[in-house]
Amino acid sequence: MSARISQLALLVRDYDEAIRFFTRALGFELLEDSPRGDGKRWVRVGPAGDGGAALLLARAATPGQELAIGNQSGGRVFLFIETDDFGRDYARMQSEGVRFTEQPRHEEYGTVVVFLDLYGNKWDLIGRKQADCTAKPAKG
Repeated sequence: MSARISQLALLVRDYDEAIRFFTRALGFELLEDSPRGDGKRWVRVGPAGDGGAALLLARAATPGQELAIGNQSGGRVFLFIETDDFGRDYARMQSEGVRFTEQPRHEEYGTVVVFLDLYGNKWDLIGRKQADCTAKPAKG
């Protein structure tokens, strides 16, 4: 069997505010925004030109889902973005008001910083060392 993860659902309060955050603050592309009836939409975003896994922005529909917004991983780092230019992307994210929980730090695998999305989910921005792209990131 040949398989790959094509998308991950991310609970959001509002489609449009989530689209704005991911396309402006993180530089993602809006891959799809299709109405599904009853106010629901199929909204996918992902890193520009990546072609890899996308985020399905899923508006919370139940009280239980609303409680999970911003805490989808129980307070751990939830998602990881690898960049080919850490300084460029870190500076762009700072200029867009992204909230960082720490200063960038240098690890054996590269440079990393934890940031929060608009709902408080933790993410890692990682700039891998060029010589070793196989090292595993530290647990977040």
